[in-house]
Amino acid sequence: MDTRARSLLTSLFEAAIKAADPLEALATHLPAPPKGRTVVIGAGKGAAQMAAALEQLWDAPLTGTVVTRYGFGAETQHIKVLEASHPVPDAAGLTATEALLTELTHLTTDDLVIALVCGGGSSLLAAPADGLTLEDEQALNQTLLASGAPIGAMNAIRKMFSRVKGGRLIANTAAPVVSLIVSDVPGDDPAQVASGPTVPCASGRKEALAAVARYNIALPPRLADYLATAPAPPAPTAPAFLKNEVHVIASAARSLAAAADIAKAKGWLVDILGDDLEGEASTLGAEHAHLAVAAQGPRLILSGGETTVTLKNKGRGGRNTEYLLAFALGIEGTEGINALAADTDGIDGSEDNAGAFATGQTTEAIRAAEVEPSEALAQNNAYTAFAAADALFLTGPTGTNVNDFRAILIGWP
Repeated sequence: MDTRARSLLTSLFEAAIKAADPLEALATHLPAPPKGRTVVIGAGKGAAQMAAALEQLWDAPLTGTVVTRYGFGAETQHIKVLEASHPVPDAAGLTATEALLTELTHLTTDDLVIALVCGGGSSLLAAPADGLTLEDEQALNQTLLASGAPIGAMNAIRKMFSRVKGGRLIANTAAPVVSLIVSDVPGDDPAQVASGPTVPCASGRKEALAAVARYNIALPPRLADYLATAPAPPAPTAPAFLKNEVHVIASAARSLAAAADIAKAKGWLVDILGDDLEGEASTLGAEHAHLAVAAQGPRLILSGGETTVTLKNKGRGGRNTEYLLAFALGIEGTEGINALAADTDGIDGSEDNAGAFATGQTTEAIRAAEVEPSEALAQNNAYTAFAAADALFLTGPTGTNVNDFRAILIGWP
């Protein structure tokens, strides 16, 4: 990929990240300080940055605790930042979740809880239901991650095995709660972000069982037995939630619009396919390749959402690199197409890259490095393929998370 195309694609990604910057996003959604205490809780891959931004904006005393992924921390003065494992929970997540629950004790109606919630919180908030263990929750996450099920189905299932998901985290809190949410889910339903620790959802055991059946998810026997009689999460109409407020302060739609504005100012025609695209990553990549080859340039095609990867092998990669490798195979040999696919949190899957770049010549470069791209795709090994072609996109943690960002340049204005 030439420097001009790489620079433009990078600038579009940066515009999308800026649109979801916690400092800007929080500023217009802050509640008034309470008569009593302000306590902050939070979870997600951008929770530490949200906490740091809140401290800058809040003009009254506050305390609290948030949990984020290892390596995603930020410097704060009054809010404690804890780190734990993602995407599979660990003992540090158990400890962090107990710390959040402790923050919510002994509060009154004069106090205020500000909940900072963003993507990744489902794994970071480790709190297996009574009678289950951390090992059970780890097995559940591993099973769901390998299933290829969409995020809504995974959330419907995993909240049934938790003491904090599905609104349970705050169900016994006397203080009113204001949830400020950075959405990383298709449709921006706040109850789906981080499996809704502070926002209840109407689904229960029936919906969880239906999702297990629909996506042919083989739950470990112990978990399947538990789900058969699992208690329902609190209903959205429960009195505990009537005093609360919920605000989605950043989303994929807003980030894609910001990237589109940058491109339009440079003379590009822009198509946004949607901010909520789901499905198998490699299938969507192949479909977008067909679309790109048939499209007339100059044109920019943007899309967001959250694809899935049904793991068949234990290669290295994430959903954005998997999408892009299928895309690269689909545009093989085509001139004038440049693309970027990346996760807006800066980490695609569990590797060190946000995503990767691709052109019609990328597969040739991969083969020149003695890696067969079609075999790498079949092995869920897209990271290795793009690394061989020196086409990885590395940003480090961005401090926010509005899910997948995909940009395809066709021609040049």
